Amino acid sequence: MNPNTLIRCAVVGNPIAQSRSPEIHTAFAKQTNVSLHYDRILADHNDFSDHVRGFFAQGGKGLNITVPFKELAFDMAQVRSPRAELAGAVNTLWMENNVLHGCNTDGVGLLNDLIRLGFNPTNKRVLLIGAGGAAKGVALPLLSAQPTHLRIVNRTPQKAHDLKALLLAQPTALTAATSLESGDLQATEGTWDIVINATSSGLQQQSPLEQPLLFNSEHSLAYDMVYGPEPTAFLQECAQAGATVCADGWGMLVGQAAESFFIWHGHEPAIAPLLESLR
Repeated sequence: MNPNTLIRCAVVGNPIAQSRSPEIHTAFAKQTNVSLHYDRILADHNDFSDHVRGFFAQGGKGLNITVPFKELAFDMAQVRSPRAELAGAVNTLWMENNVLHGCNTDGVGLLNDLIRLGFNPTNKRVLLIGAGGAAKGVALPLLSAQPTHLRIVNRTPQKAHDLKALLLAQPTALTAATSLESGDLQATEGTWDIVINATSSGLQQQSPLEQPLLFNSEHSLAYDMVYGPEPTAFLQECAQAGATVCADGWGMLVGQAAESFFIWHGHEPAIAPLLESLR
Protein backbone atom coordinates (compact mmCIF):
# COMPACT_ATOMS: atom_id res chain seq x y z
CA MET A 1 0.00 0.00 0.00
CA ASN A 2 1.13 3.52 -0.70
CA PRO A 3 1.22 5.45 2.62
CA ASN A 4 0.36 8.65 0.76
CA THR A 5 -3.10 7.27 -0.07
CA LEU A 6 -3.91 6.43 3.57
CA ILE A 7 -5.00 8.36 6.64
CA ARG A 8 -1.79 9.21 8.48
CA CYS A 9 -1.47 9.03 12.26
CA ALA A 10 1.57 8.56 14.50
CA VAL A 11 2.95 8.47 18.02
CA VAL A 12 5.68 10.86 19.16
CA GLY A 13 8.04 10.10 22.03
CA ASN A 14 11.58 9.47 23.21
CA PRO A 15 12.33 6.60 23.38
CA ILE A 16 9.80 5.40 20.84
CA ALA A 17 10.99 2.09 19.37
CA GLN A 18 9.20 0.11 22.11
CA SER A 19 5.81 1.79 21.55
CA ARG A 20 2.94 -0.63 20.92
CA SER A 21 0.70 2.12 19.50
CA PRO A 22 1.31 1.23 15.82
CA GLU A 23 0.22 -2.38 16.42
CA ILE A 24 -2.82 -1.33 18.43
CA HIS A 25 -4.06 1.32 16.01
CA THR A 26 -3.38 -0.87 12.98
CA ALA A 27 -5.50 -3.60 14.58
CA PHE A 28 -8.27 -1.08 15.31
CA ALA A 29 -8.15 0.12 11.69
CA LYS A 30 -8.45 -3.41 10.34
CA GLN A 31 -11.39 -4.04 12.64
CA THR A 32 -13.25 -0.87 11.57
CA ASN A 33 -12.20 -0.77 7.89
CA VAL A 34 -10.22 2.46 8.28
CA SER A 35 -7.41 2.91 5.74
CA LEU A 36 -4.61 3.86 8.14
CA HIS A 37 -0.85 4.34 8.08
CA TYR A 38 0.53 4.75 11.61
CA ASP A 39 4.15 5.75 12.31
CA ARG A 40 6.54 6.16 15.21
CA ILE A 41 8.26 9.55 15.43
CA LEU A 42 11.39 10.02 17.52
CA ALA A 43 11.73 13.59 18.79
CA ASP A 44 13.62 15.59 21.38
CA HIS A 45 12.68 18.66 23.36
CA ASN A 46 14.31 20.95 20.81
CA ASP A 47 12.41 19.70 17.77
CA PHE A 48 9.16 18.31 19.22
CA SER A 49 7.06 21.30 18.14
CA ASP A 50 8.60 21.18 14.65
CA HIS A 51 7.59 17.52 14.31
CA VAL A 52 4.03 18.32 15.39
CA ARG A 53 3.62 21.30 13.08
CA GLY A 54 5.24 19.48 10.17
CA PHE A 55 3.05 16.40 10.62
CA PHE A 56 -0.20 18.36 10.41
CA ALA A 57 1.10 20.68 7.67
CA GLN A 58 1.65 17.55 5.54
CA GLY A 59 -1.94 16.39 6.05
CA GLY A 60 -1.57 14.16 9.10
CA LYS A 61 -4.80 13.26 10.90
CA GLY A 62 -3.83 12.66 14.53
CA LEU A 63 -0.89 12.27 16.89
CA ASN A 64 -0.53 10.26 20.07
CA ILE A 65 1.97 11.79 22.49
CA THR A 66 3.94 9.75 24.98
CA VAL A 67 6.72 10.48 27.46
CA PRO A 68 8.33 12.91 27.86
CA PHE A 69 6.27 15.27 25.69
CA LYS A 70 2.73 15.29 27.13
CA GLU A 71 3.27 18.63 28.87
CA LEU A 72 4.75 20.18 25.72
CA ALA A 73 1.74 18.92 23.75
CA PHE A 74 -0.50 20.55 26.37
CA ASP A 75 1.28 23.86 25.79
CA MET A 76 0.91 23.57 22.01
CA ALA A 77 -2.80 22.68 21.98
CA GLN A 78 -4.96 25.73 21.24
CA VAL A 79 -8.14 24.04 22.45
CA ARG A 80 -7.94 21.57 25.35
CA SER A 81 -10.54 19.21 26.80
CA PRO A 82 -11.45 19.46 30.51
CA ARG A 83 -9.61 16.17 31.08
CA ALA A 84 -6.47 17.66 29.55
CA GLU A 85 -6.81 20.87 31.55
CA LEU A 86 -6.95 18.98 34.83
CA ALA A 87 -4.07 16.68 33.91
CA GLY A 88 -1.91 19.49 32.57
CA ALA A 89 -0.96 17.00 29.89
CA VAL A 90 -2.12 15.96 26.42
CA ASN A 91 -1.68 12.53 24.83
CA THR A 92 -3.93 13.05 21.77
CA LEU A 93 -3.64 15.84 19.20
CA TRP A 94 -5.70 16.58 16.09
CA MET A 95 -6.36 19.52 13.79
CA GLU A 96 -9.90 20.85 13.40
CA ASN A 97 -10.63 23.93 11.26
CA ASN A 98 -6.93 24.79 11.37
CA VAL A 99 -6.99 24.78 15.19
CA LEU A 100 -4.87 22.31 17.16
CA HIS A 101 -6.98 20.37 19.67
CA GLY A 102 -5.69 18.31 22.59
CA CYS A 103 -7.20 15.70 24.91
CA ASN A 104 -6.00 13.32 27.58
CA THR A 105 -7.57 9.89 27.07
CA ASP A 106 -5.69 8.07 29.85
CA GLY A 107 -8.51 8.42 32.38
CA VAL A 108 -11.16 7.10 30.00
CA GLY A 109 -8.88 4.19 29.17
CA LEU A 110 -8.47 3.35 32.85
CA LEU A 111 -12.17 3.72 33.67
CA ASN A 112 -13.23 1.49 30.79
CA ASP A 113 -10.67 -1.13 31.81
CA LEU A 114 -11.89 -1.12 35.40
CA ILE A 115 -15.44 -1.69 34.15
CA ARG A 116 -14.21 -4.47 31.82
CA LEU A 117 -12.61 -6.16 34.81
CA GLY A 118 -15.89 -5.98 36.73
CA PHE A 119 -14.93 -3.07 38.99
CA ASN A 120 -17.02 -0.06 38.11
CA PRO A 121 -15.87 2.53 40.69
CA THR A 122 -19.46 3.69 41.34
CA ASN A 123 -20.28 3.21 45.03
CA LYS A 124 -16.83 1.75 45.67
CA ARG A 125 -14.02 2.77 48.02
CA VAL A 126 -11.08 3.75 45.80
CA LEU A 127 -7.48 4.47 46.81
CA LEU A 128 -5.29 6.29 44.27
CA ILE A 129 -1.56 6.09 44.99
CA GLY A 130 0.38 8.94 43.40
CA ALA A 131 -0.36 12.57 42.54
CA GLY A 132 1.87 13.19 39.52
CA GLY A 133 0.99 13.40 35.84
CA ALA A 134 -0.39 9.86 35.60
CA ALA A 135 -2.68 10.38 38.59
CA LYS A 136 -3.85 13.75 37.28
CA GLY A 137 -4.76 12.10 34.00
CA VAL A 138 -7.13 9.61 35.63
CA ALA A 139 -8.45 11.43 38.72
CA LEU A 140 -11.34 13.30 37.11
CA PRO A 141 -12.84 10.28 35.28
CA LEU A 142 -12.51 8.27 38.50
CA LEU A 143 -14.31 10.97 40.43
CA SER A 144 -16.98 11.28 37.74
CA ALA A 145 -17.85 7.62 38.34
CA GLN A 146 -19.04 8.63 41.84
CA PRO A 147 -17.21 6.28 44.18
CA THR A 148 -18.29 6.54 47.81
CA HIS A 149 -14.69 7.39 48.75
CA LEU A 150 -11.73 8.53 46.66
CA ARG A 151 -8.55 8.99 48.65
CA ILE A 152 -5.37 10.28 46.98
CA VAL A 153 -2.09 9.53 48.75
CA ASN A 154 1.42 10.51 47.78
CA ARG A 155 4.95 10.40 49.18
CA THR A 156 4.86 14.21 49.16
CA PRO A 157 1.44 14.84 50.75
CA GLN A 158 1.20 18.42 49.49
CA LYS A 159 0.96 17.11 45.94
CA ALA A 160 -1.98 14.95 46.98
CA HIS A 161 -3.62 17.96 48.61
CA ASP A 162 -2.99 20.02 45.46
CA LEU A 163 -4.62 17.38 43.26
CA LYS A 164 -7.61 17.28 45.60
CA ALA A 165 -7.91 21.06 45.28
CA LEU A 166 -7.77 20.80 41.47
CA LEU A 167 -10.58 18.27 41.54
CA LEU A 168 -12.70 20.39 43.84
CA ALA A 169 -12.29 23.31 41.45
CA GLN A 170 -13.90 21.38 38.60
CA PRO A 171 -17.59 22.26 38.07
CA THR A 172 -19.87 19.45 39.29
CA ALA A 173 -16.85 17.17 39.81
CA LEU A 174 -17.77 16.32 43.38
CA THR A 175 -21.25 15.19 44.32
CA ALA A 176 -22.77 14.40 47.70
CA ALA A 177 -22.24 10.71 46.90
CA THR A 178 -18.45 10.94 47.16
CA SER A 179 -16.01 11.65 49.97
CA LEU A 180 -12.75 13.06 48.56
CA GLU A 181 -9.65 12.82 50.76
CA SER A 182 -5.89 13.25 50.45
CA GLY A 183 -2.83 12.43 52.52
CA ASP A 184 0.60 10.82 52.65
CA LEU A 185 1.51 7.19 51.98
CA GLN A 186 0.63 6.31 55.56
CA ALA A 187 -2.99 7.43 55.03
CA THR A 188 -4.18 4.11 53.62
CA GLU A 189 -6.25 2.88 56.56
CA GLY A 190 -9.65 1.41 55.79
CA THR A 191 -10.95 -1.40 53.62
CA TRP A 192 -10.60 -0.79 49.89
CA ASP A 193 -12.52 -2.11 46.88
CA ILE A 194 -10.09 -0.69 44.30
CA VAL A 195 -6.45 0.36 44.80
CA ILE A 196 -4.67 1.98 41.84
CA ASN A 197 -0.93 2.56 41.64
CA ALA A 198 -0.35 5.65 39.49
CA THR A 199 3.33 5.94 40.39
CA SER A 200 6.20 4.67 38.26
CA SER A 201 7.44 2.34 41.01
CA GLY A 202 6.61 -0.71 38.92
CA LEU A 203 9.23 0.24 36.37
CA GLN A 204 11.87 -0.22 39.08
CA GLN A 205 10.13 -3.34 40.45
CA GLN A 206 9.42 -1.51 43.69
CA SER A 207 6.20 -1.06 45.62
CA PRO A 208 5.05 2.43 46.70
CA LEU A 209 3.32 1.05 49.80
CA GLU A 210 4.65 1.94 53.22
CA GLN A 211 2.19 -0.18 55.21
CA PRO A 212 -0.05 -3.19 54.46
CA LEU A 213 -3.39 -2.60 52.75
CA LEU A 214 -6.73 -4.03 53.78
CA PHE A 215 -8.84 -5.18 50.83
CA ASN A 216 -12.52 -6.05 50.58
CA SER A 217 -12.24 -9.81 50.97
CA GLU A 218 -15.25 -10.53 48.73
CA HIS A 219 -14.49 -8.42 45.67
CA SER A 220 -11.41 -6.20 45.39
CA LEU A 221 -8.98 -5.07 42.72
CA ALA A 222 -5.33 -4.02 42.77
CA TYR A 223 -4.41 -2.17 39.58
CA ASP A 224 -0.95 -1.02 38.50
CA MET A 225 -0.89 1.45 35.60
CA VAL A 226 2.52 0.05 34.62
CA TYR A 227 2.41 -3.09 32.48
CA GLY A 228 4.94 -5.79 31.68
CA PRO A 229 5.47 -9.53 31.24
CA GLU A 230 5.48 -10.21 35.00
CA PRO A 231 3.39 -8.87 37.90
CA THR A 232 4.91 -5.75 39.43
CA ALA A 233 6.14 -5.67 43.03
CA PHE A 234 3.00 -3.68 43.92
CA LEU A 235 0.70 -6.34 42.47
CA GLN A 236 2.60 -9.13 44.18
CA GLU A 237 2.28 -7.34 47.52
CA CYS A 238 -1.43 -6.71 46.99
CA ALA A 239 -2.07 -10.34 46.09
CA GLN A 240 -0.47 -11.38 49.38
CA ALA A 241 -2.61 -8.76 51.18
CA GLY A 242 -5.83 -10.31 49.86
CA ALA A 243 -6.79 -8.50 46.66
CA THR A 244 -9.10 -10.88 44.78
CA VAL A 245 -8.07 -9.56 41.33
CA CYS A 246 -4.72 -8.04 40.28
CA ALA A 247 -4.28 -6.34 36.90
CA ASP A 248 -1.64 -4.27 35.14
CA GLY A 249 -2.08 -1.30 32.81
CA TRP A 250 -2.17 -3.17 29.49
CA GLY A 251 -5.94 -2.82 29.24
CA MET A 252 -5.65 0.88 30.04
CA LEU A 253 -3.07 1.31 27.26
CA VAL A 254 -5.38 -0.31 24.72
CA GLY A 255 -8.35 1.61 26.13
CA GLN A 256 -6.76 5.03 25.88
CA ALA A 257 -5.74 4.19 22.31
CA ALA A 258 -9.34 3.25 21.51
CA GLU A 259 -10.53 6.66 22.74
CA SER A 260 -7.92 8.41 20.58
CA PHE A 261 -9.00 6.30 17.62
CA PHE A 262 -12.62 7.34 18.20
CA ILE A 263 -11.69 11.03 18.38
CA TRP A 264 -9.86 10.86 15.06
CA HIS A 265 -11.99 8.45 13.04
CA GLY A 266 -15.43 8.39 14.67
CA HIS A 267 -15.36 4.61 15.16
CA GLU A 268 -15.38 2.82 18.53
CA PRO A 269 -13.20 -0.28 18.19
CA ALA A 270 -13.80 -3.36 20.30
CA ILE A 271 -11.03 -3.69 22.87
CA ALA A 272 -11.47 -7.20 24.28
CA PRO A 273 -10.45 -9.15 21.13
CA LEU A 274 -7.10 -7.33 21.05
CA LEU A 275 -6.01 -7.54 24.65
CA GLU A 276 -4.63 -11.07 24.57
CA SER A 277 -3.72 -11.25 20.89
CA LEU A 278 -1.50 -8.14 21.09
CA ARG A 279 0.01 -8.76 24.52
